[in-house]
Amino acid sequence: MSTPSATTPPVAGLKSPGPGLITLDPVHTALLRGLDTLLAGLAARLSAPEVTGPPLLAEDGLARLDYFRNFPHLGVSTGRFAPDAYDGLAAGRAPGGRPLEPTGYLLPSATCYGLLLSLEGADVGEDGLRISATGRCFRNETHYEGLRRLRGFHMREVVYLGTQEGAAEHLEKGGEFIQETAGRLGLDLTRAAADDPFYDKGGSRARLMALDPVKHEYSAPDGTAIASVNRHRNFFGERLGIRAGGHGTAYSACVAFGMERWAHAMILAHGGPEQALDHLHAVTTTP
Repeated sequence: MSTPSATTPPVAGLKSPGPGLITLDPVHTALLRGLDTLLAGLAARLSAPEVTGPPLLAEDGLARLDYFRNFPHLGVSTGRFAPDAYDGLAAGRAPGGRPLEPTGYLLPSATCYGLLLSLEGADVGEDGLRISATGRCFRNETHYEGLRRLRGFHMREVVYLGTQEGAAEHLEKGGEFIQETAGRLGLDLTRAAADDPFYDKGGSRARLMALDPVKHEYSAPDGTAIASVNRHRNFFGERLGIRAGGHGTAYSACVAFGMERWAHAMILAHGGPEQALDHLHAVTTTP
């Protein structure tokens, strides 16, 4: 995981309207989009069609997935102004302190949640199912730092549901693709078991992760984790009633890419955003 740095200077070319918020200039935008196109190659290789996930996630759905037990500190809830605040807002008064009503929805903190919840009760068949999506994700964090740690960021995921063997194969091919693509981009990544930010470090899920890691991260030399492979076992299949034909409850797995973090790693490796974009163009235009 990346290490906080109170002295990290602002990144040239990026405009920040507030902590953890960044507007990307044209060069950074081209780098982000080009990287997403390149990383979508995993979906093409695995025949995972592109889908678009929902922009919000229902609280009751996340509760059934133990989200709040494990990550109550990360969730970003959505609210709406209560009717008794309307007059004051219409009169030009500041919204701060005005009463909010809960909507029952959260902003996604990972792309896969919405995709998996959308498959509740489905049967993905004997051959399983693969899908891919890039979504905007949001997290409360203890600190924010350039492109490494943002309130809102883009995450591409390639998700598999099917058999236990198929899930293992999905992660093996995903890991190979990450290292292969990193090599093409001139990135030196290290793989290690993840230390997910569980709220209760002594809780059962955190202890199980330490004993039998289900997530491995790929990190740049500065410690920024830019990709991960995630073994869900049959957890989501059981909780959401997803089946894999005659194989029974579906197993699932996903490969995830933090897009702004890939841009950060490219800039770190090549000396600047323009140089990173030039290298990306050279890689993607070479036969």
